[in-house]
Amino acid sequence: MTLVRRRVRPRSYVIIFALLAGVIVMAHGPLLRLPYYWDEAGQFIPAATDLYQHGWWIPHSATPNVHPPGVETWLAMAWKLFGFSIPVTRIAMLLWASFGAMVTFLLAIELSRGSPGTPAFVAVALLCISPLFYAQAILAQLDMPAMGLTALALLLFLQNRFRASAMACIALVMVKETGVVVPLVLGGWLLWEDDRRGALWFLLPLASLAIWLGALRYFTGHWFGNSGFANYNVRYPLNPVRFLFALFRRLYYLLIGSGHFIGTAAFLYAWKRMPLLRDRPWRIAAALTAAHVVTVTLLGGAVLERYLLPVLPILYAAFAVSSRALLERPRRIAIGCLVTCLLAANFINPPYPFPFENNLMFVTFTDVMREAAFAADTYDSTVVTTFPMTTALARPSNGYLMLPHRVREVPDFRPSTMAALQSDPPPLMLVYDTEIDPWGVRKTAAFQWFFGRFYQYERPMSALEISEQFKMRIARTWETRGFTMSLLVNDEMNGPFFQRRAPR
Repeated sequence: MTLVRRRVRPRSYVIIFALLAGVIVMAHGPLLRLPYYWDEAGQFIPAATDLYQHGWWIPHSATPNVHPPGVETWLAMAWKLFGFSIPVTRIAMLLWASFGAMVTFLLAIELSRGSPGTPAFVAVALLCISPLFYAQAILAQLDMPAMGLTALALLLFLQNRFRASAMACIALVMVKETGVVVPLVLGGWLLWEDDRRGALWFLLPLASLAIWLGALRYFTGHWFGNSGFANYNVRYPLNPVRFLFALFRRLYYLLIGSGHFIGTAAFLYAWKRMPLLRDRPWRIAAALTAAHVVTVTLLGGAVLERYLLPVLPILYAAFAVSSRALLERPRRIAIGCLVTCLLAANFINPPYPFPFENNLMFVTFTDVMREAAFAADTYDSTVVTTFPMTTALARPSNGYLMLPHRVREVPDFRPSTMAALQSDPPPLMLVYDTEIDPWGVRKTAAFQWFFGRFYQYERPMSALEISEQFKMRIARTWETRGFTMSLLVNDEMNGPFFQRRAPR
């Protein structure tokens, strides 16, 4: 059988991008005014604002870290052109998501050459409805742009356009430093194939990242921006137990979670039946996927699933191509079940603790934060709480309040932290869960032993326990989808009435 290399004509790229952007922006229409969430509010928006207002490449309003300023530059440009607002930020990031979806489509075409049917359409559809893609598409974070640029670098490499691939890698490492694994893998592959001239191009991204790290070292005194970031993200994950557990979580999400077990089963079935899956393009894609997973596991104290976004285009292309090995009826059933699971995972939370940003739970969390901030603002007292609620109260630009409210940040709600407040009791507190635990996994002895030994875990106190310790009243509680937040009031400091002043 003659293999046919299908290519999309360059003039069609704009049409594909416009169609995908229209669908993706419309699908996120109700969220365009959503206040900034978690790391957006604490790191990326303040850093981008410093660049927009003062031209500071290394932020002053947030703690400097190793992340290059690529996304901040994009947002500053968008604000310069269209105004400083949350909807502009949301649309600017959705354009990155649309770009990533377009490149996923083109990459799936490249990887599915010779395969009957239209697996590229299936691959991009699976990506767009996946809960991680949908949630991250609108958030001002690094991983969605990194996904698009990783897929672009791989696509250009498979087309033997090595210089263009290296240029994409330069953009990639200026968006996220862990993207350096891409030029290392691609350049290393060319060296293994004895193409030294082609491999030289992939030294340019390494040099670009080295320049950024040198600037960080010069202006902050640390190669990673600050010593705490380096300790948490470089040294901390190197413990063998923490590394293996984090690797298990990565593999679980990619191969099992959100219905992915269906695609994994199809891939295992198709492995020996489709020689295509063992050709050079797929071997390169597999090497890149493995290298990325190991890299973000080694270099990441927080085991966040969003770090896996750059390999989702390869994963869904593999699922789509593998389904062609099935007979027509089983294929339709498998794809239909996978689509159903992915759609459901946007709304249904898993039965174990997970980051809210993995699905639409981040919208629920943000809505509760907005209501709680408004309720706390009716008191003319300092609010004691933890991040990210502190940013909702203290920074009006994050979209929760019109004027800043006084806050006192604590790292957590553990007994040792609360004990330190005894000498200076709080007038107001906002106490909430940072993870959902519907099955009570964190309360089990096995969980507390394992995470206490290897992660210094200490069970946080509940709002009721804290209220009893400080003799505070639980003025209001928000409960939704397994998440709870409570407003605690010290009536001796604030008086017995809920509303102390008119909302600002």
